[in-house]
Amino acid sequence: MNTLTSSLEFSHFPVMLSEIIQIASPEKGGLFIDCTFGGGSYSNALLKFPKTKVIGIDRDEAVISRANELEKKYQKRFKFYQIKFSELDKILNKNADTIIFDLGLSSIQLKNLNRGFSFKSKNKLDMAMGLNNISAQEAINNLSEKHLKLIIKILGEETEASNIAKNIIKARSEKKITKVNELVKIIEKSKKKNFSSKINPSTKTFQALRIYVNKEISELINGITKAAKILKPGGKLVIISFHSIEDKIVKYFFSNFSKNRSNPSRYLPEDNNTACFLFEKYNKKVIKPTSHEIKINNPSRSAKMRFAIRSKNRFLFPQNLFKKFGNYLDIEGVDA
Repeated sequence: MNTLTSSLEFSHFPVMLSEIIQIASPEKGGLFIDCTFGGGSYSNALLKFPKTKVIGIDRDEAVISRANELEKKYQKRFKFYQIKFSELDKILNKNADTIIFDLGLSSIQLKNLNRGFSFKSKNKLDMAMGLNNISAQEAINNLSEKHLKLIIKILGEETEASNIAKNIIKARSEKKITKVNELVKIIEKSKKKNFSSKINPSTKTFQALRIYVNKEISELINGITKAAKILKPGGKLVIISFHSIEDKIVKYFFSNFSKNRSNPSRYLPEDNNTACFLFEKYNKKVIKPTSHEIKINNPSRSAKMRFAIRSKNRFLFPQNLFKKFGNYLDIEGVDA
């Protein structure tokens, strides 16, 4: 079965679909949760195996029509919910076989210039993925210079955040910033020219605003915590990330809550209390797209896939995960 080819019917390229199918083993049947339904490619591929049941979730109402198509086609085997990651346990308490997260921005969202995700847009600043309390326009026009700088520097990993924040404040004092292209011009004027860089000057600031507006860090941390809670023993948690902050969180979660986690100090006895291990031995090898996939779907080049297998231990809340990334959570929690 050529899963990569069969998925093209949804007019966008799912990242590492063949690898997802190989890890998830849907030929054995089971319950699968597609936490980033998007165009429905993962769900559709899983449903082609007759013994599967799939739950799709997505916060974006733009995907509901696609989800409805699958619900009609697979009435007894597919169900869709418009919810966020942090609400995952509201639809299921336990017994998921595989849970999949394909993080970041979908091609559907990026290509719709009315959504304001693309710096090629001349439309309103929005960047809301769905079920939001704030837009990018509100953030840009209401946040203090201090908080704008922190958001751009930490969430966007932008070294010239100070200059960008200062010029945003200056521009909005003269006129409210409402359009994407207005923000792009401010960013371009704020950054030093780097002719060797292939990255658009606005990329990191846009990433930062998108993460802040959608609370992507807190949603990810809460989402993978809830996923670990509802996976059955032997169940698989598969996560595809696209930037270093996401991957850092996923790697820490899998590495530090697995049976083979490293001892924090060679002077301390090994922790024999295995009750705290949420996952079996974690294979730290990162899975990346093949050169062929990158050739036909260039945005996949930055994707990193990691997966872990749920242990038989009862669920214990991973408090250290929240402590470790508390600075990101604090920045996201600032009200505009």
